[in-house]
Amino acid sequence: MIARRAPLALLALLALPALAVAQGPPLALPEASQAATASQRIGLTDITVKYHRPAVKQRTVWGALVPYDQVWRAGANQNTVLSCSTPFSVGGQQLPAGDYGLHMIPTKTEWTVILNKESTAWGSFFYDQAKDAVRFTARPQTGDFQEHLAYTFESPGPSSVTLTLHWENVALLIPIAVDTPAVVSDNLQQQLHNLPGFFWQGFAQAASWSARNNANLDRAATWADRAIAMNRNYQTLRAKALVLDRKGDATAAAALRDDALKLATEADINAYGYELMSAGKIDDAIVIFRSNVADHPGSWNAYDSLGEALAQKGQTADAVAQYTKALQMVGDDTNKTRIRGILATLAANRK
Repeated sequence: MIARRAPLALLALLALPALAVAQGPPLALPEASQAATASQRIGLTDITVKYHRPAVKQRTVWGALVPYDQVWRAGANQNTVLSCSTPFSVGGQQLPAGDYGLHMIPTKTEWTVILNKESTAWGSFFYDQAKDAVRFTARPQTGDFQEHLAYTFESPGPSSVTLTLHWENVALLIPIAVDTPAVVSDNLQQQLHNLPGFFWQGFAQAASWSARNNANLDRAATWADRAIAMNRNYQTLRAKALVLDRKGDATAAAALRDDALKLATEADINAYGYELMSAGKIDDAIVIFRSNVADHPGSWNAYDSLGEALAQKGQTADAVAQYTKALQMVGDDTNKTRIRGILATLAANRK
């Protein structure tokens, strides 16, 4: 007699008790305290905080849900992590670039803010004070009610930003600063070791930025010299003049600016005029724009720029005359429409 095989479904059922003994892999499910990220760029520095957002849920937070005088993970679940792509200072103390576990010790009056070198632990349960990178104190402020904990970056400036914790009715401000001129100077050096280093424009741009921002002027002078060696023109000479001005050699800077003007194109002079306008030197800008009109009488754009400067100065009649010449010469409809609109506004303002 031939034995009959049991159905596959029955075999699977018989195997269930054995399978139930093993632990299956966890499923990904929504977390009660959801993950969040806040980021801010300061100069060329990227600052990010990654955290989880617990809710108040009608509970007493400070001194109860979050006990006083104990290390707190400054969020929920894993470490709250503060990352900075360049060296930075927090609470007035300098730190290298990297990832840091953010912890806090709340009290009724003053909190301790901690950046710890371990950033991959679970909350503060494995916190080790020996691994602290920075500790400083901050005084919490009363803020608008916030149901879910949140971090925001506020008051961003060229070299600083404030990271603020908001939860329940508390706001805690954490000042962060970056030496942006030094960071950018080092970054420019790296960029100029790549493809931009084969062209004079990169060296001139790097030197000019450094001069305007007082960043590593010796390095900037080297860049300006390199740009001039590659192409002696208006822009490279102006870059070196900017560096010399910043270094206090006004005489040499003035001589270079005079040399630069002898090599300037119409576009160079036009850009210089707008640079003077941006600096509030409207009278100097008018002189430059008039010289551009004299040197390039066939350029509608030269008349257009002079008209703009005159209008800003309040010399409406002369501005109308220059804009009218520009309108007679311009070829494209977009600029014709724009200039007609300006003339109509000037005419209305004269009534």
